[in-house]
Amino acid sequence: MLTADGIGLITAVFVASAVEVVEAFTILLAMAITRGWRSAIAGALAALVALGLVTALVGVSLDRYVNAAFLQFFIGVLLLIFGIQWLRKAILRSAGLKALHDEDQIFATEQAAARSATATQRFGIDGFGFTVAFKGVLLEGVEVIFIVITFVLGAAHRGVDHAMAIAATGALAAALLVMTAGFIAKRPLAMIPENLMKFGVGLLLSTFGLFWVVEGMGYFGPDRASLEWPGGSWALLYILIAWSAVAFATVRGLRPWGRAPEPGSAS
Repeated sequence: MLTADGIGLITAVFVASAVEVVEAFTILLAMAITRGWRSAIAGALAALVALGLVTALVGVSLDRYVNAAFLQFFIGVLLLIFGIQWLRKAILRSAGLKALHDEDQIFATEQAAARSATATQRFGIDGFGFTVAFKGVLLEGVEVIFIVITFVLGAAHRGVDHAMAIAATGALAAALLVMTAGFIAKRPLAMIPENLMKFGVGLLLSTFGLFWVVEGMGYFGPDRASLEWPGGSWALLYILIAWSAVAFATVRGLRPWGRAPEPGSAS
């Protein structure tokens, strides 16, 4: 049975992974249609193998050789950096000060670049389609891997059993859901409320980041042991409510100055 920490872990990983998989799928689909499915799938599979190796090496190294409290502090800082960046973009888009992410436009741009590229075949694989698919999946996958590793290590140090299995389940479920929906639709998943999802992910990353930074500050004390929040894991709820209040107040305060630019225009 999942604990509160386990539910938070799988939810955060699922939502964050879904956002990144949507962007990777757009690139993969564009290459598959214009340069061939074999080349696009080969590039995606090669990227997944590379991501798997990186995950194994980084995860094992951090877990075995880094002080637990320092690891929490380090993870918390990274989560805050990523979370606040995602939250900032989502706030600006919600307030109309930044163009919304347009998967259809990205798809059209990738297709145009693929059609104009020179055809280079080797072993039945198109070089351009393979390379773009590989880079797209790898770059989006790195963010997913970072999120999985950081959440897993943080949860493991809080005593969550089978943290890696829980996080991997969340990431895999997100990938399967997005890919299945995309292949059924055979088009970019522009209907997904990506900004709303990024808003939620930004709040979650910022919440866990602040939580772990404060706990990890115990590393700088005399015993180098993690600190404890009042209320334990329930403090996550209070932090999330506080971040949400600040974020929504910021959106409301910025809206009088906002006018949503056209998707893809300079902002």
